Amino acid sequence: MRIGPAGEKGIAFAGVNVDTFRHFGRLGLGAVMGGQNLKAVVVIGEQSQPIPNAREYRKVYDDIYRRAVTTDVMRKYHDLGTAQNVLHLNELGALPTRNLRYGSFEHAEKISGEAFARETLIRKLSCAGCPVGCIHVGLYRREFAEGYEYESETLAYDFELIYALGSFLGLSRTADVYALIDRVEQYGLDAISSGVVMGWATEALARGIVSREELQTDLAFGEVKGYLEFLDRLVEQSNDLYRTLGRGLQYAVGRLGGEDFACLHGGLEIAGYHTGYGALLGHSLGARHSHLCNAGYALDQDPELSKRPEEMAGKLIAEEKWRNVLNSLCICLFARSIYDPPTVRAALNAVGIALEEADLQALGDCIFSLKLEAKRLLGFDWRGITFSKRFFETPTPQGRLSLDVVQKLYAQYLRGIGKD
Repeated sequence: MRIGPAGEKGIAFAGVNVDTFRHFGRLGLGAVMGGQNLKAVVVIGEQSQPIPNAREYRKVYDDIYRRAVTTDVMRKYHDLGTAQNVLHLNELGALPTRNLRYGSFEHAEKISGEAFARETLIRKLSCAGCPVGCIHVGLYRREFAEGYEYESETLAYDFELIYALGSFLGLSRTADVYALIDRVEQYGLDAISSGVVMGWATEALARGIVSREELQTDLAFGEVKGYLEFLDRLVEQSNDLYRTLGRGLQYAVGRLGGEDFACLHGGLEIAGYHTGYGALLGHSLGARHSHLCNAGYALDQDPELSKRPEEMAGKLIAEEKWRNVLNSLCICLFARSIYDPPTVRAALNAVGIALEEADLQALGDCIFSLKLEAKRLLGFDWRGITFSKRFFETPTPQGRLSLDVVQKLYAQYLRGIGKD
């Protein structure tokens, strides 16, 4: 696990690279490590865990393995990976485009998972011990000097990177998306936050909130050159504007203005889902303000739940509690449909940890409460969350969102977690 120059400079959205192709990207862990003069951490394991009942272990292992590799449950993640979401969300009108001025991108096909696979994919990798192969690695041919001097880079891509460094910035070439992926990797920046900050800055320039002189470059949707220069200036911290932007978009709009078109959920730059009330609330109120906290974006796509939005808050809380269980056991959320409560219980029993389903639910409740308490101690104010006008201007698959409905669901959520 290592940081880059962004972490060393204390950029608030600096991430941590893990085993080359994975990241602890969000929430600024890279800046935390950089603040402690910690460049990297190497973990080497040499011990084995004894298995008390090898026959039972093998039985459970074979069942999970079979469901992972011989059914369609994980096919999406192996075939195209999460980049498959580009065309799906674009068709729904839920793909944030040009700083969320639009919910679909007319050039989505050109930067789709299918396009990346056809044009660039060279291999698929897995995390240790996993048979699925969801890490998609492509080949990016980069010119590094005049006179036809090229080198080839291998870069991992997925939906969030294509959204944040592609449609959100109006970029329609895989090579341009790769150029930005390459740059954020070199600097150790979180790709999602980087893209959302640049999308805001592009619109802020057009509106006169920031100037070309301050940016030291020109920014325009669809033009990659300015964004590459922006990232250079950001990590250089070349002036007061970049020092402000380096503290994150919420801090920047507090000083500069432009809140109405800042795409923030609970203070964190948004992930790539403009699906409806679930995404808006789930991102804003989840413990990490992440789309992975409670999958509000998936609840939005449930046709039955969309008819009963009053149930959304309870569903978000219940899903987050169960995901706390999965996360605490280092279970991949891509495989969450495999690891239902009976399967998790069977897997734990197979290694000598006897728990009932009620124990697992209690574990999720406990973790959820601990996260809420940690946020309270750190000064988080649940009542202080605001929602940008941009989320209500750009239609979702549920139509234009209503602030009144959001506030009602918000109040239900706060009651559900005891923060009303």
